[in-house]
Amino acid sequence: MKKTLLPLLIFLCIANVSIFAQERPVKIVDERVNNRLMIYAVNENEYDLDVAIKIEGTGFRQRAGTPRLHRVPKASKVNISSLVIERGRVPVYTYELTVNDSLSRRVVRKPFTRIKIDPKQNILVYLKDGCATCDSIVQKLDSSYYKYRTINLEEKQEVKDYLIRTFKYTKTPYDSISNPIVSIGGTLYSEIGNYDQLLEKLNGTGDEMKEEESPEEKQEKN
Repeated sequence: MKKTLLPLLIFLCIANVSIFAQERPVKIVDERVNNRLMIYAVNENEYDLDVAIKIEGTGFRQRAGTPRLHRVPKASKVNISSLVIERGRVPVYTYELTVNDSLSRRVVRKPFTRIKIDPKQNILVYLKDGCATCDSIVQKLDSSYYKYRTINLEEKQEVKDYLIRTFKYTKTPYDSISNPIVSIGGTLYSEIGNYDQLLEKLNGTGDEMKEEESPEEKQEKN
């Protein structure tokens, strides 16, 4: 696979080899910093990995020696190599990855950057007036590594009307709900009062009503 790094027009031929089938393959991204090309490993899994990269090619210099394993924590990006670009040359390289989920004590540990990743199930938080726990749950989601979406129901009347109809004949009608209404993987929950409860639903199985597409979601698809 070839990749173009704009606007530098640096072409990368990439080969990816992993010694086990991780949930989400480690991605390799690069960034030009002065005369160096910084190589980063991106781990979008929810567990730590040890990663080593072997790079071959032309138009650059690199440190000699056997590639060392680098610890790439869950939901993070780590610089695992640096290439010195030769003056007037366009670097072209291939790489091979070694990825271990059996973590070693003898690894390189560098500073890492947290990234946002897709959860196992999509998270959509409906915010409503009079919600006692909305702020605390949203703050926890903001500080987590999960991507999520929110909809303010006071700004989306058609979605609010849809939820009023949906909860009309349940044990907790819309006007009695004091928590955010949370959609996790298409299932609506009205009794999630804190972030830990949200995680339980995210990692477990839904036991409340199944959500049809809301007007907002139908509009986004169109």
